[in-house]
Amino acid sequence: MTSRTHAAHTTCPGCQEEVYLDELVKGRCPLCGCTLEDMEEVESEVEELLDRGDFSWLIFNYFLFKQFTDLGASPLKVMQLVSLYEDSCMTDSVTRPDTRFELEITPGRFDHLVPRRCDRCGKLFLRGGKKLLSGDLAVPGYRITHRCGPCIQGT
Repeated sequence: MTSRTHAAHTTCPGCQEEVYLDELVKGRCPLCGCTLEDMEEVESEVEELLDRGDFSWLIFNYFLFKQFTDLGASPLKVMQLVSLYEDSCMTDSVTRPDTRFELEITPGRFDHLVPRRCDRCGKLFLRGGKKLLSGDLAVPGYRITHRCGPCIQGT
């Protein structure tokens, strides 16, 4: 499900097609069988592709994933959020990508003992409901709120 935009690739000198380095068959193009440049040139090309921008993006994704999963968010939902954000950054639109998010997190033991207030209707409730983590990736901080069962059913 991940895109291959950051994968190492080169252009075949024989057929002039873009070939990913992990698709080579014994150092040859899988389409025409032409031998590609020396591996030293390929290695330098790989080093050029892995620049600091990719590394910083990897670090950003790691810390975002770590923080949200430590708070109790589903790893799958966090990865979907990161993928959605990356896809919106890759499009060539002039508008700023929507960086708002809302993730369901698992309530702690203390959450089951105290009454919670629904952020939509304002009612107090003890059982049921969901604990939500929401915020905007463009601004620091996040909010943890609760929603009661009827408000969840109404959304």
